[in-house]
Parts: sequence; C-alpha cells; structure tokens
Amino acid sequence: MILSNTETVPGYTITRNIGLVQGNTVRAKHVGRDLMAGLKNIVGGELRGYTELLEDARKEATSRMVADAEAKGANAIVNIRFSTSAITAGASELYVYGTGVVLG
Repeated sequence: MILSNTETVPGYTITRNIGLVQGNTVRAKHVGRDLMAGLKNIVGGELRGYTELLEDARKEATSRMVADAEAKGANAIVNIRFSTSAITAGASELYVYGTGVVLG
C-alpha cells in the first residue's frame, strides 16, 4: 500500500478513484502519565508519555485506514490527513482519512 499526503504519486497514474478511506482510534490518558506530565509542566521538557500515546494512536488509526482501503480494492491512499477531537475529559479521538485509489 502506497501512502501519500499529496494528491498524486510521482511515477504513477491514478487509474481509478475508490473514494474516502478512513481509520480512527479513541484513547484515554493514563493516570501515571498524567501525573508525570504535571511534574514536567513544572520543570519543562518533552512529555514522552503523551508522545508515545499519540504515536501509537497514529499507527493504529493508519493501520485501520489501510485495512479500509484494501477492503475497497485500493492499492494506494493519497491526500492523507490527520485530525483530532476531544471526546470526553481525558479522552481524544485521532482520525485519519484520505482518498483510496488504484495506481497503474
């Protein structure tokens, strides 16, 4: 599966447009990570627990988008975008979407 955040893939021609493909995950904060983040806010620095949480969420949502694209017959996804939204206190959704296509 070729993934691209641009509208085309250099060296390939889009022969068929499958349409919207998508994946998402909803993640909640871990109490331990939240405590450590509070301490980091005092002294500064990267909030590694949250960095790891977001990286895992991106991977999971992207994997679900790829599965959606494969199920619809696409061999590539173009114009990929990520979005986040708060679901409830302490939980957020990471949503990834793009256009499933067949490259020739």
